[in-house]
Amino acid sequence: MNYDIIVVGGGHAGIEAANIPTKRKLKVLLITSHLDLIGQMSCNPSIGGIAKGNIVREINAMGGLMAQITDKAGIHFRMLNKSKGTAVWGNRAQADKVLYRSISKKIIEENQYIDILQAFVYHIMNDGKKCIGVIIDSGKKIYAKAVVLCMGTFLNGVAHIGLNEFPSGRTGEPPSIKLTDSINEYGIKSGRLKTGTSPRIDGRTVDYSKWEIQGGDDNPWPFSFFTKEKIVNRVTCWTSRTNNETHSIIKENLSRSPLYSGKIKSIGPRYCPSIEDKIVKFGDREGHSLFLEPESLSNSELYLNGLSTSLPYDVQEKMVHSIDGLEYAKILRPGYGIEYDYFPPTQLKSTLESKVVENLYFAGQINGTSGYEEAACQGLIAGVNASQKILNENEIILKRDSSYAAVLIDDLVTKGTEEPYRMFTSRAEYRILLRQDNSDERLMPLFYKCGYIDKEKYELRENEWHKRKTITEVMKSRLFYINEICNNKEESTQKYKMSELLKRPEISLTDFKNHVDFIDFSDEMLVVSIESDIKYEGFISKQKDEIERNEKLESTVIPDEFDYDSVKGLLNESRIKMQNIRPYTLGQASRIPGVTPADISILTMHLIKFRHLKSFT
Repeated sequence: MNYDIIVVGGGHAGIEAANIPTKRKLKVLLITSHLDLIGQMSCNPSIGGIAKGNIVREINAMGGLMAQITDKAGIHFRMLNKSKGTAVWGNRAQADKVLYRSISKKIIEENQYIDILQAFVYHIMNDGKKCIGVIIDSGKKIYAKAVVLCMGTFLNGVAHIGLNEFPSGRTGEPPSIKLTDSINEYGIKSGRLKTGTSPRIDGRTVDYSKWEIQGGDDNPWPFSFFTKEKIVNRVTCWTSRTNNETHSIIKENLSRSPLYSGKIKSIGPRYCPSIEDKIVKFGDREGHSLFLEPESLSNSELYLNGLSTSLPYDVQEKMVHSIDGLEYAKILRPGYGIEYDYFPPTQLKSTLESKVVENLYFAGQINGTSGYEEAACQGLIAGVNASQKILNENEIILKRDSSYAAVLIDDLVTKGTEEPYRMFTSRAEYRILLRQDNSDERLMPLFYKCGYIDKEKYELRENEWHKRKTITEVMKSRLFYINEICNNKEESTQKYKMSELLKRPEISLTDFKNHVDFIDFSDEMLVVSIESDIKYEGFISKQKDEIERNEKLESTVIPDEFDYDSVKGLLNESRIKMQNIRPYTLGQASRIPGVTPADISILTMHLIKFRHLKSFT
């Protein structure tokens, strides 16, 4: 058994890592612990959200699958943050998890370049410093030119429900218990993290009259730029809050919580805390938001979002019954916490290849992230770079001004993480440029050039970019009196360019609906994109100037063999961190915590000297 690439893990990272190399006709083996659970949504069956929705669209623009699967499996679509500027809008979909899994598996099965195998990987084979394949639980050796590890929470996973604990990759599935040791043998360090889920409720036992309806959008946006079918909302979600009784039950039982009894020592996600953490750390609040979200059209199971917990089963029952409308609700699956191994991502290159073992790539939760979207974009980038290397082509390293995916990876490999990393718009310094409506224009040209986007699809989007630019140019020449467009006290003696009027906060592009015939106002994405480009024009210009000023740092590559110990004048802390992390560029070095501008100036001078000397050897 010889392959170009072996992908270990059939979750969201594994799906993307396995699929993307086949665009270049590379032969892939996907090894998963359970054939029927490819694409399983272990936690909340939702895709997208603030910043995360941008990542899903970026995956689509890079040739990935998550967007198109979500459009087909989605049952409730809602744009978040719509009261704010479009740069921080976030498309979110509740997916039918059964259908999502079915579609994912079918896509993988029907790909002629992918083989699937149900097995556990026990050992990574290494020839000197280069990964050459894996050994599975049957003892069989399988060879490949590159291996991508996407095991999620399965490495030495331990689930906790109250003070009871049991080995588990996720509830009902065994963990992978030997692979971490195999990886550690090569000098790659590992750590432990924690995450958790909420109880699942039987929807037939809920009194919905006591909950507030949370409907979907009237005209939902698809995630994929290529979805032609109209997106339809097929279910309703509901929202409510915890109460004082709920909080009292939790406080009275903290001693039975593995989080507060000391059984769980790992760090959990700060931005998605358990209900225990919420009550302890934010005890002054009268209530915490809860959401009831359908898991599938094929069953009555509801995800009780906002009540992530690892408290004992009997306490979970009391908590649930204390909430209005859930007095008689039945728990179908209790919430649980899970601890698992991860590998600190500062041990990776920006390509997600190990700095220690060549041709070994890491993607997803084992890099210390949380979330399906964060995992999927890493799987795609790891799969792309493994492919590029095998094909002897330049690897793809995205810059922070190109995508949220780039921000995520740069943060991981430069700063590392000691808690599950979650993407937010605030993490991106160029977020006005990184809107979900322009993801295709930002990323498709590069991935088309490298062979990961079909020509037909690329030309389809290229026509859209041309249409948008043409409309924008026409808007710069069309003149209107302001009173034609809105009720304004200004005298209508002067005409203004349409584009100038649109920059006013009280005017939107739809205000011109009855005055122009060159814009298709039924295409909301087109309207939002044009309006955003014009309204944000000044901010976009400033951000592009800043990017240009930083370009020298971002494009100055630091050679792998550069000796930081030879650089006099560096702070000792900076020297140690740079020696360990080995940043790819000066820009990346400047983002390492503790590294000062003075350190970068000193490093720049020594790098010039280093390159000058190298040119004479």
